[in-house]
Amino acid sequence: MKKIFLTIAVVFGMASCNLDQLPQDAISPETFFNTENDLMLYTNSFYNVLPSAEDVYNEDVDNVVKNSLRDELQGTRVVPTSDGGWKWEPLRNINYFLANSDKCADKKAVAKYNGVARFFRAYFYFNMVKRFGDVPWYSKTIESNDQEMLNKARDPRAMVMDSVLADIDYAIANLDATRQVSLITKWTALALKSRIGLYEGTYRKYHPEFKLSGSDKFLDASISASEDLMKNSGYTIYKATPSTAYQKFFSSDNAIPDEVILARDFSDELQVYHNLNYYTMTASYGKPGLEKKLVNSYLMADGSRFTDIKGYETMQFFDETQKRDPRLSQTIRTPGYTRIGETTPLVQEFGATVTGYQLIKFVSAPKWDTFNKDITDMPIFRYAEVLLNFAEAKAERGTLTQADLDKSTKLTRDRVGMPNIDMADANSNPDPYQAQQYSQLSGSNAGVILEIRRERRVELVMENFFRWDDIIRWKEGQLLTKQYKGMYFPGPGSYDLDKNGKVDLVIYEGDKPTVPDAQILKLGSEILLENGNKGGNIVINAHINKKFNEARDYLYPIPTQELLLNPKLVQNPSW
Repeated sequence: MKKIFLTIAVVFGMASCNLDQLPQDAISPETFFNTENDLMLYTNSFYNVLPSAEDVYNEDVDNVVKNSLRDELQGTRVVPTSDGGWKWEPLRNINYFLANSDKCADKKAVAKYNGVARFFRAYFYFNMVKRFGDVPWYSKTIESNDQEMLNKARDPRAMVMDSVLADIDYAIANLDATRQVSLITKWTALALKSRIGLYEGTYRKYHPEFKLSGSDKFLDASISASEDLMKNSGYTIYKATPSTAYQKFFSSDNAIPDEVILARDFSDELQVYHNLNYYTMTASYGKPGLEKKLVNSYLMADGSRFTDIKGYETMQFFDETQKRDPRLSQTIRTPGYTRIGETTPLVQEFGATVTGYQLIKFVSAPKWDTFNKDITDMPIFRYAEVLLNFAEAKAERGTLTQADLDKSTKLTRDRVGMPNIDMADANSNPDPYQAQQYSQLSGSNAGVILEIRRERRVELVMENFFRWDDIIRWKEGQLLTKQYKGMYFPGPGSYDLDKNGKVDLVIYEGDKPTVPDAQILKLGSEILLENGNKGGNIVINAHINKKFNEARDYLYPIPTQELLLNPKLVQNPSW
């Protein structure tokens, strides 16, 4: 039977966002915090801050495109009146626990569950800093009459992130080392430190406008945490037949514990579901599909670059999907695709994908296709991310070697039978297609960093909004302003997408034709091509002029209500 994260019915002061409402309204320290079971029950409530299934799979930046754009992609964000992510309830819950946990006589249990609490405090503050930059640091619960603390100014990002490192180091030192896919362990804490160090180290490197020193310190923290986990945890990359291993890993009902460090669990037996299958196969959720630049970024199966092939820009679907990195055919429907447990080949459904590149990552057996009835576990931390964090941090630090790639990126590529990155070749012959996307990157390691970024994008697509974080930390907001595109068609006509002798798609002008069993799309309304009836790539949201304000949009605004309540808070630049 699958486990799920435990939740408890008691609400620990979660009803209001005001810092002065304390959780003892529901829990009294005189009658609680006395046993290890009390500590476990309380800390189980912290798991609610972890990403939901939708937070994991619902990526919509420039990897996965939909028929609408959120405000961040349009450049239409405004300063909210309230909320806007400026929410402190989880922190109050954590700090209240830390203030009372030592009432338990079992000091070993106290240290362990304090480790859980400090993991979640590090996780909370990491996300707040990513969103707002400087934020007030609170390490204790705030009394309702403590006006000084309630009205304190934002603490410097450097101070807050040093405190985050202290919390995560405490968690690493005190958490259990037994691997458990549903619970926070030492290895989860190391994975979080690996993620934090890479993000903060590269953010400081590529954002000189914030005058943040200490980039190397955080890159080194990522490297050391990654190496500890790589050497001592026992995690591995899940491997099976290369042509199916990646897809099988993500479509497994139960998270595969050899690679998944932490997952959110779902269960038919316990009626805990999500909506992934339905999301990928209906028009109701934006018709998601891979964007053309990402499809172009997948290498050929022999490790050569697809975008080095003459005429790649006008290559049609069947031809462009042949002999590619096997992860492409395990992420989207390609010729010969069949559903799990079935034998009938299926082409993509244009009613469910705006780009033509229909997603299959995480898609499980057809019996889970009903609305909100899917049970595949959702990975929050997995070993592949740690390997890629390690490789990128080493490359950015200037200490990367081929041996480092052989114990990191090689493992993710071995899963699907792809050749590893050749560091010397990458640096001597950087990929011009990738280089034109990343305007901030330069230096002697630029070529290999481009390849690591490619590997990260391909391996982690559709997971945990990594792509948004990557664009922000690399200072590449300009990528969000590019026209999003899909498959190439030379113009109106009939198309056999999988070359089985049967017309699958008709793009027409004028009167609607009748073609049995084919998808029929009217040019100019149901499908838009770059050059109209002269063909081109599908264009998505062509009517929207996307903008990204380089002086403003790398941080979110603080809500106006919070600025009025606390005059010591200062709004982020240009908001």
